[in-house]
Amino acid sequence: MLENREPQLGVVESIQGSKIRLFIGFSAKSKVVAKRHLACLSPLPSGDDPPKGLGAFPWQLSEEKLRHATPSRREWGSAWVLLSELNETIDLAGFVDLFGSGQQPCQRAACWLALQANQWMFRFKQGQVEARSWVEIKRLRQDQRRQAREAAARRVGLQLMQNKGEIPTATLTEPLSRWIEQMKALASGEIQLNDLDEGCRTVLKQSGLEHDPIALHRQLVTLGQLDAHQLPSMRSSRWSTGFSAAQEEEAERLIATWESELPGDENRLDLSHLPCVTIDDAETRDIDDALGLERFDDGRQRIWIHIADPARLIGPGSLLDHEAAARGSSLYLAQGNQPMFPECLSSGAMSLRAGRRSAAWSTWVELEDDGAIAAYGITRSWVKPLYKLSYDDADELIDLAPPEEADLADLDQLLQRRKRWREAQGALVMDLPEGRIRCRDGEACVEIIEPSASRLMVAEAMILAGAATAQFGIDRSLPLPYRSQLPAELPPAAELAALPDGAVRFAAIKRCLSRGLMGTQPAPHFSLGLPAYVQATSPIRRYGDLMVQRQIQAVLEGREPLSEEGLQEQVNQVDLSIREGISISREDQRHWQQVWFEQQSNTTWEVDFLRWLRPQDGLGLVRIEALALDVAAECPSGCMPGDSLTLQVLSVDAINDQLKLSAQ
Repeated sequence: MLENREPQLGVVESIQGSKIRLFIGFSAKSKVVAKRHLACLSPLPSGDDPPKGLGAFPWQLSEEKLRHATPSRREWGSAWVLLSELNETIDLAGFVDLFGSGQQPCQRAACWLALQANQWMFRFKQGQVEARSWVEIKRLRQDQRRQAREAAARRVGLQLMQNKGEIPTATLTEPLSRWIEQMKALASGEIQLNDLDEGCRTVLKQSGLEHDPIALHRQLVTLGQLDAHQLPSMRSSRWSTGFSAAQEEEAERLIATWESELPGDENRLDLSHLPCVTIDDAETRDIDDALGLERFDDGRQRIWIHIADPARLIGPGSLLDHEAAARGSSLYLAQGNQPMFPECLSSGAMSLRAGRRSAAWSTWVELEDDGAIAAYGITRSWVKPLYKLSYDDADELIDLAPPEEADLADLDQLLQRRKRWREAQGALVMDLPEGRIRCRDGEACVEIIEPSASRLMVAEAMILAGAATAQFGIDRSLPLPYRSQLPAELPPAAELAALPDGAVRFAAIKRCLSRGLMGTQPAPHFSLGLPAYVQATSPIRRYGDLMVQRQIQAVLEGREPLSEEGLQEQVNQVDLSIREGISISREDQRHWQQVWFEQQSNTTWEVDFLRWLRPQDGLGLVRIEALALDVAAECPSGCMPGDSLTLQVLSVDAINDQLKLSAQ
């Protein structure tokens, strides 16, 4: 009998049409089987009564007799050689005659069982035996060995997925190492379950992780196969592999040329005699803007905003240009930033470094007494920053305003004038300390950025440069990636005045604002209070800003810039990359926030209720003023903006991306 591919011997008890009742095996278990599953090995001699089992007369079979009757490896091999030379098929009786008498039931049963077993020398089909070719035998042997390895790997894999400690990667053999890589990709969403090897799927199914990517991710972390802080979304992005060897080589080649005279350099305006400084965080290395003040004998003051010029080295369509467009922007993570260009360029040849003559785009602006733009200009230039100032250094110079270093204090006054003008146009100024989770030496910590005088001054200068750039585009009917925001209907002034000033009031305003828009035609930006605005001050870190510089350069050199359609197509492509980067950055910040709350799980904080997020679920937004963080938390029903609550951690699991906070 051959049922469910499992060969068994049996004795016929009775025939019932297309069904036959048998005594199966040496236990003589009675069972009804369809005829199509049976093969007759030896008929009952006429006149004999039907036996009650394999061991009864006339068969008198036993397991020991079958073992003795089974051909040896040598006999099996000799039979294969003989049949191969004959190159023909024979029936079962003829095959059994190769080893003894084909009329002996025990011999016939033993050979039938051997042919049904996992052997590769003979093909047995419809009662006929054929010797397989040597090529086919080799392939079958290889398949059998592979299946044996995979079966062993499945056993080991199941043990691994139930393990509670790390396993050295070097100890993983094929196919386990391949399966682990597939599991990583599955946990990160790079591939689907159907993309896995069958053995890998079996291991996941048996370990209960087949449809639970979060639990799978956690187990891979437990096994030491994934970094606990590795974001699943990073694995499937170009950020995970860094820059290729070819890209790094290209960067080194460009570094070797940056001090040479390059096309267009002869048309740059040399401003290296005008004093300017860079202001940034102390650890920032890719410096893409500098500020200066030029004074005229007639009392005019001209604000200079110098922006790095990476397009001097990076040509459209080049290897590094393609990579920068695919990244869209630099990526800001808790453990450090991932640059849009190789670091040797972004922090080296492209950067506006103190004491070094650097290529730049320089925007100058003169203001009216009320802060409106009286005149402006944009030119390619050479600049030479005097100092690299931290924000703390700049704050000190603004506050003390020493006579020998009065430029920053005067710049601060000019840009405050400009800020008041924007406020008069309806700009919303919501300057608050901002907390951000960082990873320092493997530990999560909260860094609070205060809106100091120098930070506000630099921010206003960048907005001013964006307004001047937008005006340049308007004056020349030049397509640029203009940023805009639709007007918003804010709460009545009396309602806002009744709210506590600061985060609570700002939360009421922010919930009314629409998302920013981007298009190739100028449009007002509501919260900035500008008739048009273009981001143009970080071309080392934002590809869109590099696109702006190229559009302006084409106009100044008398070339045809990208059309609206061409620019929009490029903007759309880059926007997809930017969105991916933003998503990764948010996921990273959320993860490290969870890590930080794990470290502080027994701490409580005083918070202010800002607004409801999902009132039906009791979920609200609260601000931890001491940390300058806004977080979601379960809040009592009936909470009103400004209510004081106490926040505590209910549960947190950074590996499983879970954080539950409660404010009471």
